[in-house]
Amino acid sequence: MKLALEQALNKYQSNVYKAAFYICKSPEDAEDIAQEVFLAYHNTKTVFMSEEHIRSWLLKVAVNKARNLKKSFWHRSRIDLPDFTEWLEAHTQEQAEYDEDSLEIIKSVMSLPEKCRIAVHLFYYEDYSVKEIADIMGVKESTVKAQLHRGRTLLRRMLKEKWENE
Repeated sequence: MKLALEQALNKYQSNVYKAAFYICKSPEDAEDIAQEVFLAYHNTKTVFMSEEHIRSWLLKVAVNKARNLKKSFWHRSRIDLPDFTEWLEAHTQEQAEYDEDSLEIIKSVMSLPEKCRIAVHLFYYEDYSVKEIADIMGVKESTVKAQLHRGRTLLRRMLKEKWENE
């Protein structure tokens, strides 16, 4: 089974973009990665078992490409001028979808260490199980559980401090 490229784009473009954005924290890089992912999908000879298999494959490729970009010399050596929170606040369409507390949670998730951020995004925003996240990230289930636990603990601490100060 393989969806037509246009169908896959319409159905999964947002998921792929968000997964890449949560890793690289750059809208431009996330767009580039999304394009590369769908180009890889178009060129793959992989036989997919279901639409869920397609979605999982696309997210796995997005995570790997985003990680590779973060490891690259160019990415490590550059200086980002706009901060991701400024970009998020500047996009009124994104803001219209979220209330102030939701934006605060998104900002807190984005400030987590990368491994925790990826696990939290895939678990809470993409609704993947621990087993599926382990497969996508190429790690053991126990590692994913630890990353989720650490991410939740850090988020709880960050959000408690922010909300107590208000």
